[in-house]
Amino acid sequence: MNKAKIAIVGSGYVGMSLAVLLGQHNDVVVLDIDDSRVNKINNRQSTVDDDDIEHFLAQRDISIEATMDKNFAYRNANFIVVATPTNYDPIKNKFDTTSVDSVVRDALKINKDALVVIKSTIPIGHTQMLQNKYETNRVFFSPEFLREGQALKDNLYPSRIIVGTKFEIGAEFANLLTKAAKKTDIETLFIGSKEAEAVKLFSNTYLAMRVSFFNELDSFALANDLKSHSIIEGVCLDNRIQRGYCNPSFGYGGYCLPKDTRQLLANFKEVPQKLIEAIVLSNSLRKDYISNSIIKLSPKVVGIFRLIMKHGSDNFRESAVQGIIKRIKDAGIEVIIYEPTITSSNFMNSEVFTSIDEFKKISDVIISNRMSNDLEDCAEKVFTRDIYGSD
Repeated sequence: MNKAKIAIVGSGYVGMSLAVLLGQHNDVVVLDIDDSRVNKINNRQSTVDDDDIEHFLAQRDISIEATMDKNFAYRNANFIVVATPTNYDPIKNKFDTTSVDSVVRDALKINKDALVVIKSTIPIGHTQMLQNKYETNRVFFSPEFLREGQALKDNLYPSRIIVGTKFEIGAEFANLLTKAAKKTDIETLFIGSKEAEAVKLFSNTYLAMRVSFFNELDSFALANDLKSHSIIEGVCLDNRIQRGYCNPSFGYGGYCLPKDTRQLLANFKEVPQKLIEAIVLSNSLRKDYISNSIIKLSPKVVGIFRLIMKHGSDNFRESAVQGIIKRIKDAGIEVIIYEPTITSSNFMNSEVFTSIDEFKKISDVIISNRMSNDLEDCAEKVFTRDIYGSD
C-alpha cells in the first residue's frame, strides 16, 4: 500500500503526533468532538504544545484535515487509530474505556474493512474482549511511548514499535510507522494483545518506580542535611543504573504515570505483590513530605509557580503540585498560583495571578517543581528539589 487513508480519533499528544507523522506519506483525517481543535488543525495549528509538530505543520507537506463527522472520517479509511483518553475511575478501580469502546463499535459498523488500532492505554485483556465481542481480528492494540512536548520526536525516533497481533495486518501498520520515522533499524515486536497491553503498563510503572526511588533518596538527604546531588551522581555512575529519571521532583504526575500505575495494581488482583503497591504509595508519601517541609517554614502565603510538570508541556492533569496545594491549604495556609496557560482567575479555590511580578512580591515562599530563569531574582524565596535544571 503506497498511500493509505488513515482516520485518527482524538487530537491530544498521541493523536496529534501520529497524525503529523503519518500525514507525511498518507492522507490523514483527524476526528475530534472539540470544534476548536478541529479548526486549529484545519488552520495548520497544533492542538498541543510541541515545537516539532508546529514546525512540521508550518514547513512540511503534511496531508491532514480534521472533522467532527465520524462517517466522513471512517468510511474510506484503511486504518482507524483510536487515541482517545482513558481516565482512571477510582470507584470502578479501572480505566474508563467508554470512549475507546464507542469508537471501536462505530468504526467496525461504518467501515467493514478497516483495521482498528487502539493506541489509548487500556486494561490488560481489553482488546481480546473487544475481539470476542465483535468476532473480529480487525481490532488490535499497539502501545505508544511518548513524552509530552516531544511526542513527534519520539515517533520519529521510536525506542521500539510494538504491535499486539501476530496476524499479517499488524505488519501493515508497523510498516506505516517505520516508513514515516527518521530512525532506521527500529526494533519491532509482534506479540499477543494481552502482552502488548502489559508492556505499556509495566513500562510506565517502572519509570514511576525510578522517579519514586530518587525522590525517596532526596527525602532522606533533605531530612539528614545531605547533598542529594552528590549521592545521585555517585549512584548513577554505575553503568547498571546510569542517569535518566533521576532528577528529584514533587512526585510523578502528568497524564500517564499516575493512572497506569493504579491500573497495573488493579490488574494484579490475587497475584502476590508489594512493589507495585509501594510505588503508588511512595508518590503520595513524597507529596506529604514536601508539603510538611514547606509548612514548617511557617509562610503566610505560598506561591505556586506553574502547575505544569515540566518545560515544553501545556498539560497539568494529575500534576504532583496539585497534591501539594491541597495539603498546604489543609494546613490553613493561603496559596496563590502563577500559571499563564489558565484563563480563569481561580484554580482549586486559589487566586491565579497573571502578573508574575505581583505574584513574586506577595508570596513568602514560592514552590516550583522545576527551577526557572523567571525566578532567579527571588531565588531566596524558592523551594524546589530540582538539581539538574531539566525534566
